[in-house]
Amino acid sequence: MTAAGAIGTPLRALAQPADSVILCLGLALLLVGFVAITSASVEYAAANYGDPLHHSSRHLMYLVLALLAATVAYSVPMGFWFDTGWVWLFIGLVLLLLVLIPGIGREVNGSRRWLALGPATLQASEFARLFLIIYLSGYLQRREEQVRSQWQGFVKPMMVVFAITLLLMVEPDFGATVVTVGTAFGMLFLAGVKLGHFLLVVLGSVMALVILLVSEPYRMQRLTAYTDPWADQFNSGYQLTQSLIAFGRGEWTGVGLGNSVQKLFYLPEAHTDFVFSIWAEETGLIGAVTVIALYLALIYRILWISRKSCQAGDLFGAHICHGVALVFTAQVFINIGVSTGLLPTKGLTLPLISYGGSSLIVCCCMLALVLRVDRERRTGRGKRGR
Repeated sequence: MTAAGAIGTPLRALAQPADSVILCLGLALLLVGFVAITSASVEYAAANYGDPLHHSSRHLMYLVLALLAATVAYSVPMGFWFDTGWVWLFIGLVLLLLVLIPGIGREVNGSRRWLALGPATLQASEFARLFLIIYLSGYLQRREEQVRSQWQGFVKPMMVVFAITLLLMVEPDFGATVVTVGTAFGMLFLAGVKLGHFLLVVLGSVMALVILLVSEPYRMQRLTAYTDPWADQFNSGYQLTQSLIAFGRGEWTGVGLGNSVQKLFYLPEAHTDFVFSIWAEETGLIGAVTVIALYLALIYRILWISRKSCQAGDLFGAHICHGVALVFTAQVFINIGVSTGLLPTKGLTLPLISYGGSSLIVCCCMLALVLRVDRERRTGRGKRGR
C-alpha cells in the first residue's frame, strides 16, 4: 500500500489491532479532560460568552478532530514518516517562522505563539515538537554509529534543535523551549551518544537557559515568587496561592464535581493551565492521584513498547516512543509541578486534559504513532534498513 493510499483510507485503520492498554489509558485521560474542562469553565464561559457550555462544546469539537487526526496518523505506515522526516522538520520551522510575521501570527499577552486560522488558532510549537521527534528518530537510526562514536554525529542534530530553540525564544515561549530541548537531549542520550559529548552540550544549554532566565525581569519575578507566593499573594504570587487553596479545599475526596469555589473567577486560567487544580479541588487527593497514576501507566506502557521495538530491530519506532514518552513526562511534571508550587509558574498544557485544540490533536497523534509502532512490531513490519 502506498502512503497516499493509506492516508486516503484512514477508517481502514479502525479494523486493525491496536494496543488495548494505550487505548484505554488514553481514552480515560480524554474523558477526565472533558469532565474537568466542562466543570472548570462553566462560570467563566457564562460570564464572558453568555453560554456556560461554550468551552465544553469547543473542546468536544477539538476532541473529534483529534481522534480523526489520530486515526489518519495510525493508518499511515511508519516507513512514510521515516522517509519524509526532513519534510516535516521543514514544515515545523516554517510554522515557527510564520508565527513571528505580523498579520499572520496572533499576539496574546505579549507573545506570538499562535497562527490565526479564521475563528480558530494553531499553536505552532506543539506541531514543531512532534515534527522534531519524527526527524530526530529517523536521523538517529540512519546515523546510529556516527551518533554513538563521533562528535559531528551529535552536533548536527543539535544545530537543528538550536534553530528551533531560537525561534521559540523569539516568540517567546520559555516552557515550550524547555520541553523541546529536554526531549531532544533525552532522545540523544537514549540513542547512546557519548557521555562526555552529552554532558558538555547539556552544560552549555543549561548556562544558556540561565542567561535567558535572568535576562527578562518577568521570568525572575516568577522564579522568586513561587518560593514564597504568600509574600505577595495579591500580585506575583496570586495565581499560585489560589491554586494551593484549591488543593487544600479538596482534602481527601473533594468538594464534588461542579462545586469548586476557586473556578469562580478566583483562579485565572482555571480550564487551561490550572485545570488540575480544579480537578483536585473537586475530586480530592483520590482524584488527583488517580490522574497521576493514569499518566504513569501510560508512560510506562509507551516505554515498554519502545523496548520491544528496539529488541525487534525497529530503532526508528523505538526512538519515536522515546520522544513521545519524554514529552508526556515533561509536560505532566511541569504542569502539575507548577500548580502545586513545586516549579515556577509557567503556562504549559496538561496532555490530553487541558483545554486547547493544538495540544489535544498533537497528543492524540503522538499516541497514534506509538500504536502504529506497536502494530508493525507485532506484524513483523517494523524493521527498517539504516
